[in-house]
Amino acid sequence: MDEQSYGPWTLESMASAIGHSLPRAVDIREVGPRDGLQLERKLTLDQKIRMIDGLVAAGVRRIEATSFVSPTAVPALADAPELAKELVRWPEVDFCVLVAGVGGAKRALAAGITHLEYVISASESHAKANAGKTMAESIEAGEQIIKMVHEAGGICEVIIAIAFDCPFEGPTPASRVADIVKALVKAGADRICLGDTIGTATPDRVIALVQAVRDQAPGHSIGLHLHNTRDTALANVLAALMLGVTDFDAAIGGLGGCPFAPGASGNLSTEDLTNFLEDMGIRTGLNTSALKQISAEVANFVGHDLSAAMTKVEPRIGFTYAANQNLVHTQH
Repeated sequence: MDEQSYGPWTLESMASAIGHSLPRAVDIREVGPRDGLQLERKLTLDQKIRMIDGLVAAGVRRIEATSFVSPTAVPALADAPELAKELVRWPEVDFCVLVAGVGGAKRALAAGITHLEYVISASESHAKANAGKTMAESIEAGEQIIKMVHEAGGICEVIIAIAFDCPFEGPTPASRVADIVKALVKAGADRICLGDTIGTATPDRVIALVQAVRDQAPGHSIGLHLHNTRDTALANVLAALMLGVTDFDAAIGGLGGCPFAPGASGNLSTEDLTNFLEDMGIRTGLNTSALKQISAEVANFVGHDLSAAMTKVEPRIGFTYAANQNLVHTQH
């Protein structure tokens, strides 16, 4: 393309073309200690504390610490009450925990956690597999949980699982997701997060769903929880940025998956997302090199290599090319 003829087609001009400018800063919530570990071998409490400590040292200030769900269903997170007691070590961090029902919400509140995420499935089949409830029962439970959390002076975020596709039923209608959001925003939900649980979202579908949900949640923060099953997560982030979305979930090393959603693989990697955004001049407050260090430690904890691209390379910004230049001269 002749740049003089067509002009520079920058990210800003692309975003401007659909009526939005790119955000100058983005808020990344680290979900590695919860979503990232739920399918892994059980880590010790000390290992989880070290994991969180390393994430905080890398600049992370929002962390999904664990979930208060059945320890039989998710044994890797059975130590949720014990971990909750340790979170006072990091007063600068906004910790939240995930719950799937009223019982879990009661246990979380009793443990002193007042920032809860309530996960609700957008299909009947996944609702039964994930929480043992129908969608209607799940909405009723959400209404109860929101009330409980607010009475405790807390914040309740609603996460819509399988918001794009269900592993049992196929594509999730955007209208169904919007109806769930409408009902729970009416009940008082403070935030909304859309979960691409099995990693099937594409940029066009992200744009369509975010717009549909915003119509039902005016003034609410809409976040994205993206899995990278098909290597589309960063493309989906870019689409969301163009709509002004600034809240994204990510997991150190690309850890993660859902035990109740066949085909669900790891999350968007925190270090990959941070590098991607910072390279575009979008502030995250996180340090990619420090994230790479704690990612290496976590890989040792779980006993296998992690999927993040940044585990194999260095950030472009600040990278020294001298060694490569010497190699070129030597070869010639």
